[in-house]
Amino acid sequence: MSWKCEICGKGPSVGNRVSHSNRHTKHVWKPNLQSARILVNGKAKNVKVCTTCLKSGKVQKV
Repeated sequence: MSWKCEICGKGPSVGNRVSHSNRHTKHVWKPNLQSARILVNGKAKNVKVCTTCLKSGKVQKV
């Protein structure tokens, strides 16, 4: 499954977790994606949308 928003293209970001002893381990932060039924070109479609796009009104729910 792709962790990418269909509207804005937001995807996972990578970096390091740093412990108290300053050890670095790889970590992936995934976007908060929700499955939503939205209007695309006048037709209903099920897509994965991040919560930022849902809250900002970039999509119109069916």
